[in-house]
Amino acid sequence: MRRGVESVQSWRDGEWQVRSISGSGAVKTYRCPGCAQEIRPGVAHLVAWPADGRGDLTDRRHWHTGCWRARDRRSPGVERSRSAPRYG
Repeated sequence: MRRGVESVQSWRDGEWQVRSISGSGAVKTYRCPGCAQEIRPGVAHLVAWPADGRGDLTDRRHWHTGCWRARDRRSPGVERSRSAPRYG
C-alpha cells in the first residue's frame, strides 16, 4: 500500500494522526464518518486516528478529504436515508 505523509493535526476534539492514502493505495471500500457514504477502492482519501497513542487499529477512520476538512462545520453522526428530507 502506498502511504502518504503522516502528520498531527489539532481540532476541537483533540489531536489526530492523519495520513493521506493515494488512489492507487486504496484497495478496500470504507464508510466515511463525515458523510456516511462509501469510499470506493481507487479513491484517494485520509486515514485519521487519535494522536494520544491510547487507541488501536480499530480507532482508525477513513475519511473523504473534503469531509475531513469540513468536520468542524458539520454536526456529527446524523444519518439519513437518501429519500429523507434534509431540512424540516
